[in-house]
Amino acid sequence: MAPLSGETLDMVDKSGEVTEKRRPAERSPAPAPARPGWAALAAAGVTVVLWASAFVAIRSAGAAFSPGALALGRLACGSVALGAVCCARREGWPRRAAWPGIVTSGLLWFGVYMVSLNWGEQKVDAGTAAMVVSLGPVIIALVSAWVLKEGLSATLLAGLVVSFAGVVVVGATTSEAGHASVAGVMLCLLAALSFAVAVVAQKPALRHASALQVTTFGAAIGALACLPFTGQLVSEVTAAPLSATLKVCYLGAFPTAIGFTTWAYALARTPAGKMGATTYLVPALTVVMSWALLGQVPGLLVIGGGVLCLAGVAISRRRPRPSVPRPG
Repeated sequence: MAPLSGETLDMVDKSGEVTEKRRPAERSPAPAPARPGWAALAAAGVTVVLWASAFVAIRSAGAAFSPGALALGRLACGSVALGAVCCARREGWPRRAAWPGIVTSGLLWFGVYMVSLNWGEQKVDAGTAAMVVSLGPVIIALVSAWVLKEGLSATLLAGLVVSFAGVVVVGATTSEAGHASVAGVMLCLLAALSFAVAVVAQKPALRHASALQVTTFGAAIGALACLPFTGQLVSEVTAAPLSATLKVCYLGAFPTAIGFTTWAYALARTPAGKMGATTYLVPALTVVMSWALLGQVPGLLVIGGGVLCLAGVAISRRRPRPSVPRPG
């Protein structure tokens, strides 16, 4: 039987004496990087569906809750649900190396993004908001290529262009003339920038902490950042109908607790640029859900824009064909 690497071998020299010689330990080959499998794709699909449903719930609950109170109520419910799961699984505290990304994503995504988006949608129509916020995936692709060294493939760029064109079609069709304001557009742009920077910051944190840890502590940090809206939340809960309050609880338990956890799980196994492009599925699904749940029948241009969004995501997630060397 062949000796194990690193063990002592008995060698016989020319004089007949037995000497010992230690074989140097062989290095095990580095593991190949894991490709995103069906589990990551399924997690991304769950996220997209839940985030699309969030837009429908926000439109309804936003009539009874102000932007800051809605964000705080959503994050409070989500933090409680995530904390209970963390305690049941005994996840513990994340490693020190994960905290910069957790704090950054918690403040920007769970805090700034949610408040600015809720506020911006009160000043501009949904179509304009969708167009401005959809700059986020483009920013993610550019920043991740620079900071995370992920690179920009031709398929990713083509998919981003096609999907963004679809969002523009949907936004232009559903926008209301004269309803947009400069403040509303700037708030939506702030939401897009916060979303993009948070995703790029969250990616390295997932190397040192689990998806559940990153989401739980990020949501808790976002909730702490929204504590100044506590007075508004208390007064509005007492006056809001039960249906609106239940929608806030739904936003915290499902799109936040589950949706952000499945997002982090998929992001840990997928390049940030591709994950950002996946969010272009949200407007298309939001249109379908609004049609089914709110009775808002989309026009042909809206449907066409949704098809473009789907096509762009499909293009962006295609793997480039490996180049075959030609015989010399």
